[in-house]
Amino acid sequence: MSVSQQEQWSSKLGFILAAAGSAIGLGAIWKFPYIAGQNGGGAFFLIFILFTLLLGLPLLLAEFSIGRLTQENAVDSYRKIAPKAKWHWIGILGMIACFILLSFYSVIGGWIIIYLYKAITGQLNGLSSDQYTQVFGDTISDPIISLIVQLLFILMTIVVVARGVQKGIEQASKIMMPALFILFILLVIRSITLDGAMAGISFLLQPDFSKLTSKTILEAMGQSFFTLSVGVSVMVTYSSYLPKNQSLPCSAFSIVGMNLVIVLLAGLAIFPAVFALGLEPGAGPVLLFNVLPTVFSQLPLGMLFFIAFLILFLFAALTSAFSMLEIIVSVITKKDIKGRKKWSWIIGIAIFIFGIPSALSYGALGDVTLLGKTFFDLMDYTVSNILMPLGALLIAIFVPLKVKKSVLYEELKQGSGLKRGLFEAWYFLIRFVAPILIFVVMLDVLGVW
Repeated sequence: MSVSQQEQWSSKLGFILAAAGSAIGLGAIWKFPYIAGQNGGGAFFLIFILFTLLLGLPLLLAEFSIGRLTQENAVDSYRKIAPKAKWHWIGILGMIACFILLSFYSVIGGWIIIYLYKAITGQLNGLSSDQYTQVFGDTISDPIISLIVQLLFILMTIVVVARGVQKGIEQASKIMMPALFILFILLVIRSITLDGAMAGISFLLQPDFSKLTSKTILEAMGQSFFTLSVGVSVMVTYSSYLPKNQSLPCSAFSIVGMNLVIVLLAGLAIFPAVFALGLEPGAGPVLLFNVLPTVFSQLPLGMLFFIAFLILFLFAALTSAFSMLEIIVSVITKKDIKGRKKWSWIIGIAIFIFGIPSALSYGALGDVTLLGKTFFDLMDYTVSNILMPLGALLIAIFVPLKVKKSVLYEELKQGSGLKRGLFEAWYFLIRFVAPILIFVVMLDVLGVW
């Protein structure tokens, strides 16, 4: 079924904000600061930018070209290009990855909601660092609270996706993404004006190549790859709603640019404050839930700024969640508007039920392990280390193998006037460089070396 008028983005800006919202999620705001903190800051950030341009951007354009060329959902797009082969399993793989991803992603989304509630009601005021650690542990181990807030996050996602592309995802993204930028800028101004903030700025922006190791390089490569939502065909789905007169290269550069700006703002909001207060930048995944409340609690109007941070954190998590649910809904409904609402609720509730063991992994099911991991950690490992890299590798192989070079050039040239030289550079990266880099990342995350 071809894209109906109702199932198109109403504007180029709407598409860019929605796609950027998909990319700018927990990877950029939650994961990047602590990964950068553990890997020396500036040198890691520089390598991350390099790999985002060499790996993330070409893959993003590859997914865009598949989606708009076919104007189909994430499964039928591959089937349309290669009807007699099994390449449509790339789309099915993406659906499975997004189903699993949203099941545990919603757990973290729930943590943000409960922290936002605790901050607004004053329950986080004036605590010590140890007390913040205790609060976080108590929060994620409470089975009832964990399930309620996980369900609330899923319900917020369902309501938006059920309203459709224009009235739901695009409308929400047009509000949430500008708000996210404004809140981040306010936080950065507050952070960099602290006494001692310059040490944090230098840590992020002044590369110390003596701290560069093979592990740092691989971490940066993997982070650049995951931060852009590539590998699960979400961008195939979003670009299938694009009219032919939109520039794919300009959209891709805009999304990559916004992503890098958000990552920079996240670093500038966090590291100057962390250094100013003498805290540890490499605190790990608990950086946002343990360290940041400690930071903000020691600042004038600190809790107000922490509430602002949690709101933008929630916005970023939700805009990513929209895309995860949308890819599955679009495949099942075949973009039939009438079935969207029903299937959004059915799939969303199924994801919530599947995510219950993840929500209970830090409480009632904390002692239950599979392959030595809690259910939450196993789901995270499966998606991040296996399904996403595998999907991206297959896309990087599929595009130059199954789509004629001339067809790709015409698709990317439409609405953009893309120069032949730039196209050739992209084609070289997607055909030769991207598969090798992704394969190296896969070997690393699977512990081959």
